[in-house]
Amino acid sequence: MMPTIYFTGSLFSAGVTEIYNEGKDHIGYLDLKSAFTSSLDILNTKEEITLSGGFRFFSRTWVISQPTEEVGEVKQRFSFFAKKFEYEAFGRGFYTIESEAFSRQYEIYDEQEQVVAQFNRTDGFFESAAAAFCLTNHSSALSEDELNAVIMGVNMIQKRNSSGGAAGAAAT
Repeated sequence: MMPTIYFTGSLFSAGVTEIYNEGKDHIGYLDLKSAFTSSLDILNTKEEITLSGGFRFFSRTWVISQPTEEVGEVKQRFSFFAKKFEYEAFGRGFYTIESEAFSRQYEIYDEQEQVVAQFNRTDGFFESAAAAFCLTNHSSALSEDELNAVIMGVNMIQKRNSSGGAAGAAAT
């Protein structure tokens, strides 16, 4: 059985929340830096930053980085009846993220069109109004922390789109 982890964004889009495994054991932190910058850090249980995510300046591209280098980027792809995103793991491949138009379930595919991870919104797990996610990782190439950052990137792109701001239109 593949490991399943749960995490949530903060109710007010800023602050630190915990990352849990399916036994509700604490395995890390998600630090949403500010409601205004849409950036985040993923920390281990020792509160050390493992990955960070955020938008490029005046861009709809979500960049994931380690403390010393960028490791990948998430972009939205145009689609009429589905939600589609792309994750480029620098030097490690391209991944497609897809969901039906009104679904809360997503699948991540590698270049061979094999499912490497699945995630969905499970807001009831944390019993709050904040967005909560469940991730099942089938990949040895992508860590749970990296996939957490990808998922939060997809979520932040969707939030930016729904806000209707200058950066809100779907990327092509």
